[in-house]
Amino acid sequence: MREVTLRIRHRGGPESEVSARHPEVTMRSVSSMTGRGSERKRIVELRGPTAEIESFIEEFRVADAVVEAEPLSPISGTHAYVAVVVDGDGWEGIRERLSEMGIHYRTGTTIAGGIERWTAYIEADDDLSAVIRELERGGNDVELARNVELASIERPPGLPASGILDGLTSRQREVLATAIAIGYYDHGGGVGVEDVADELGLGSTTVWEHLSRAESTVMNALFDRFEAQVGPENRGDGEPAEGE
Repeated sequence: MREVTLRIRHRGGPESEVSARHPEVTMRSVSSMTGRGSERKRIVELRGPTAEIESFIEEFRVADAVVEAEPLSPISGTHAYVAVVVDGDGWEGIRERLSEMGIHYRTGTTIAGGIERWTAYIEADDDLSAVIRELERGGNDVELARNVELASIERPPGLPASGILDGLTSRQREVLATAIAIGYYDHGGGVGVEDVADELGLGSTTVWEHLSRAESTVMNALFDRFEAQVGPENRGDGEPAEGE
């Protein structure tokens, strides 16, 4: 199996199109798509200058296929969490194309300057050129940024789990634990925020905010441990060329 990183300019995709007009804002998915019917929901994080984030949201919420884009808390500083609802009826995003081809991909896609960054896992008998051609349908631009044998990727030792949850409030722990228990994070499980809210007897917006804050705290704690164990000089921030 090979791990490939693709930079994709998704023509017509609301995230990519709006991002191209707001290059100072970086968009990152912090939850997987969930929902029933044609509507798909997720939480995204926006980073950048406050005014640019506000402008990004205003433009994004009126884009085609976007049903709703609402901040989970007042926007201040350089980042914001936004609850996004997209109408998936007739909409074919990059994740849908990868799923249709049976290609595994890493969640947590980032978008900056109109470029979506996807990491996918290609089996030995998969035709990478065919995968790229499929993603290029509709005029999309696809650039192969990384292509390495999975077995050759050096992984750091397991990161210590102790202390990762220390920064969570008791309510955030409860909401996160409930979400995990009922399968909210299971890919394709069909469990949405509404289901977590029903389980807890809370409002969906309240659950969304608790989850987004809990996810941010946990991920930042993991990053701190990664930095402490591996060190910035060994993170591999630079992207090697194809075949490296």
